[in-house]
Amino acid sequence: MIRSAFLDAAETATALLRNPILAKQWSSPSALPDFSTGGLARHLANQVTKTVTLLAAPPGESAISVLSHFTRNAWVTSGVDGADNIDIRRRSEQTAAATTPRELADAVDTALISLGVTVAAQPPDRIVDLGDWGLTVDDFLLTRVMELVVHTDDLAVSLGLPTPSMPQTATEATIQLLCSLAAWRHGSLNVIRTLARQERAPTSISAL
Repeated sequence: MIRSAFLDAAETATALLRNPILAKQWSSPSALPDFSTGGLARHLANQVTKTVTLLAAPPGESAISVLSHFTRNAWVTSGVDGADNIDIRRRSEQTAAATTPRELADAVDTALISLGVTVAAQPPDRIVDLGDWGLTVDDFLLTRVMELVVHTDDLAVSLGLPTPSMPQTATEATIQLLCSLAAWRHGSLNVIRTLARQERAPTSISAL
């Protein structure tokens, strides 16, 4: 299910990257602090194009859980001014400056064609090597689904467009993953109270 959810979410994101409004607002500030619209679009596109690269690389030898993948990443809790998040924005801005909206959309289109074949062909025990650790291929694709769902909304808001409807499997997987991260960061009780008891809810249970 997560493989088809990834491909469907990627197609939805790609349709937004093809919108002509993106070219007009490429250099404008996005809805995210210190991120241009072009830089955000590049970061969104990375969730597709870099997946091609990672699936074409040699497999890893061992995998950790998807929750551990996030809890071990400093950018999850360091905030927008953390060094890791600053570096993510810097790299996205640099690559956005070296391309055009049309080139970006074409690159994602090409990546999607490739992924339509390679994603389905991955064996279930394939481990995607991420450098410091690995994830099973389905867990890796789950992390990409979350990024696609969240950043498609960010880009749509940045462009002043309605957020495209994502496939139900993609949104459900994203909600489940974000709830798990929120419970890790803020405690299960705070998540339950926020969802069920507004009068006792904390100010925030943001997962990221």
